[in-house]
Amino acid sequence: MISRREALFRLGGGFGAVGFLSLLHASESPLAPKPAHFPAKASRVIFLFLNGGLSQVDTFDPKPALTRFHGTPMPGGNPKTERTTGNLMRSPFAFQKYGQSGIEVSEIFPQVGSLIDDFCVVRSVYTNVPIHESSLFMMNCGDLQAGRPSMGSWITYGLGTVNQNLPGYIVLCPGVPVVGPPLWNSAFLPAAYQGTHIDNKKTNPREMIAFLEPRNSLARQQRQLELLAHLNRIHLLSRNQDPRLEAAMHSMEVAYRMQTEAVEVFDLSKEPQAVREAYGDSEFGRGCLMARRLVEKGVRVVQVYYGNGQPWDNHEDILVHRKLAQHADRAIAQLVKDLKQRGLFRETLLIVGSEFGRTPSVENSALVKVQNGRDHNPYGFTMLLAGGGVKGGITYGATDDFGFRAQQQPVHVHDIHATVLHLLGIDHTRLTYNYSGREFRLTDVSGNVIHDILA
Repeated sequence: MISRREALFRLGGGFGAVGFLSLLHASESPLAPKPAHFPAKASRVIFLFLNGGLSQVDTFDPKPALTRFHGTPMPGGNPKTERTTGNLMRSPFAFQKYGQSGIEVSEIFPQVGSLIDDFCVVRSVYTNVPIHESSLFMMNCGDLQAGRPSMGSWITYGLGTVNQNLPGYIVLCPGVPVVGPPLWNSAFLPAAYQGTHIDNKKTNPREMIAFLEPRNSLARQQRQLELLAHLNRIHLLSRNQDPRLEAAMHSMEVAYRMQTEAVEVFDLSKEPQAVREAYGDSEFGRGCLMARRLVEKGVRVVQVYYGNGQPWDNHEDILVHRKLAQHADRAIAQLVKDLKQRGLFRETLLIVGSEFGRTPSVENSALVKVQNGRDHNPYGFTMLLAGGGVKGGITYGATDDFGFRAQQQPVHVHDIHATVLHLLGIDHTRLTYNYSGREFRLTDVSGNVIHDILA
């Protein structure tokens, strides 16, 4: 006895099944929009990642005690982090109050400061270990080790995306950060949900994506893909509708459609010169402008890394933060203005942060020649959230007097992830995937929504 499907497959050499399956799967793209668990306040996410470790005490978490006790040991002993540290070190940057909220922001972020009433400043984030690789995995994938899907993959798995001609999750990075592709991989989720890496160091949109330039005419490619689709559908029947094979087939179809739409969306020359200048002629500035263009085109998740490697990892001299902030400050501020001007801010959740923060004390390990920098600090650091249902003009949580450890309303990375999913209309405990005999989720077995920061 054979099933009706198998009988259809055998009929006419299987071409009847091919036609039937083409109709059956026409509306079953793995990235088709899906309903949320409950009404969402945000419909898209932009994550601006200042990779390397932004120093909270030099940017968004002022600590007068550092000035008063500069050069003295920290009470209880110098911090035990990845490298050896010395005495407390005051910030070389001045802070001032901005906006109606009066939130204090460092002088190196004046443009973000001028918009601080749009931001929620979470000053009590913490993670598990002071190591780049593990903390990058935790912030991006919710676990200390490789092999878990990234947050962007979980979001597109749960919600799909609006524009079927572009990936649902795009990562903009000029080069590759520490760890690299595992930070935006889909791991055991179907491959359709992995992030697509775009090297925005390049300015020619046809060079940003490998193999985007067609080698044959689109018409010839279309005929080739139609034949390949026939063969793949036949193969799919013999594999019991293997979701991994379906995801691979879908990825090839998206790649074909990207050849026309992606070139358009990545071509920043389409933007007025005044807009391009406002973002700044830097890799991060161009990345932020691209992020706005992508969410405007219906991409669900866009992550923008500041640069190759770990540029904010200033062990030797924290004054390097000033130079880095010159590009970051104007780009972040202009992105907020642009999203608001285009009516996208209310439904776009903007996240700004690093994998961890930095110590309030100077690093004096033998690895540094100039002792004016700070070591890694996973125990208390700052992240900014804006738009997408978040209260603006507030601070949440606090570190101790020296900015070392989260003391009031501590927020683990799992809590950040749970809150992001909640704003998108997803219950983080219900967004699961069965793999290797267990139900996995982005927040593992923990995570709490930070309801106090929700508008």
